[in-house]
Amino acid sequence: MTSFDSSPTLNAWRALLALAVVFILLATTGWTAIRRHKGDSDLRTASLAAWAVGGIDGRALPEAGSPPDRLARFFAGLTAAQRARLVDRYPLVVGNLNGVPLTLRYRANRLALTQARKVERQRMHDERLTSAGRLTAQRREQRFASLMGEGRQILAFDPVGSGRVSEVFGDLGRAERVSVVVPGVDTNVVNFERTRRRYTAPVGMAKSLYAAERAASPGTRTAVIAWADYTSPVGVGMDAAIGRLAREGSKRLDSLVRALPGDSKVSLFCHSYGSVVCGVAAPSLPPRVADIAVAGSPGMRVESARELRTGARVWATRDHDDWIQDVPYLAVGGLGHGADPMTPEFGARVLSASGAVGHTGYFEPGTTSLSNFAGIGVGSYSTVRCAGDDGACRSGISGAEAN
Repeated sequence: MTSFDSSPTLNAWRALLALAVVFILLATTGWTAIRRHKGDSDLRTASLAAWAVGGIDGRALPEAGSPPDRLARFFAGLTAAQRARLVDRYPLVVGNLNGVPLTLRYRANRLALTQARKVERQRMHDERLTSAGRLTAQRREQRFASLMGEGRQILAFDPVGSGRVSEVFGDLGRAERVSVVVPGVDTNVVNFERTRRRYTAPVGMAKSLYAAERAASPGTRTAVIAWADYTSPVGVGMDAAIGRLAREGSKRLDSLVRALPGDSKVSLFCHSYGSVVCGVAAPSLPPRVADIAVAGSPGMRVESARELRTGARVWATRDHDDWIQDVPYLAVGGLGHGADPMTPEFGARVLSASGAVGHTGYFEPGTTSLSNFAGIGVGSYSTVRCAGDDGACRSGISGAEAN
């Protein structure tokens, strides 16, 4: 006979209460500080509306939400002059269409950044805004100026709200191996890159990984994408506790991967809430995704790696001082993201994170976590260091069992 104290229903309620308490505490200690920006979406809205009814030399334009393969076929059927005209007319649309040739997207996003920068310059001097609002406009204008720097390859850009952006390092069109860095909470267009604590921001993470991959395998053509092209939760609050934003992000991630040029192998490196996005996306991702590695994960919305229903290898790592391990690993009533990927029961390949410090140190140069990511990214699995000394994380990978 089951006692009242061990009742599954009571235990579930206790778990739910524990999770609620954790998020309330986080919310009242600064983790959920609201930093909203009511951006001027007129340009984006007008561009989408014009695209929806537009055409090119008598041909209707495809829906902006069309699958990447359809968009690729449409643009392949255009002349160079027709493509250029569409970029000039609809930069905020073309720059965000997966399936459009890379050079066109890079050019479109540079034009879109120019437009968005003008809007923020006006807002900087708008007396109807509060001083905080004008300061936010100044920060955004400065970030847009930085993103327009010489040689930068902006793959996606949307200034609406907190903003979305992604950037390519390396030659994505010729890459044999592509790594995608999927960041977690509090990611927006302003903190897409940082001067201080640079390796805690998507650009710093991606640059660090790209350098490590080139050092690990100089002969491999590799590219890394800093992918902040989804709306992430603000702080560790209710949005971070549920899967709504992860579901929306997973669709965008799947579209990105399907639109990548060539037949490159893809590895996903998913940090914090980014691992939730990757977990939700996993079942639908195409076979070209060879590896999914999560760092500092709050869970992947499943109870085991098997439930991800993916042919990709699943890796996990976490520093012993990472605060994320104190958040309950459970899923009750829609709250929480499931089991801890670091546990043996989950079934991931557990990596060493030696040298990483805390929740944001996994991409710091010189850390074992970074060298492990680089080894995975270039397919050099024999160089990967497992969390234990038995090499268990390399088990079953051809040629990778020995150091």
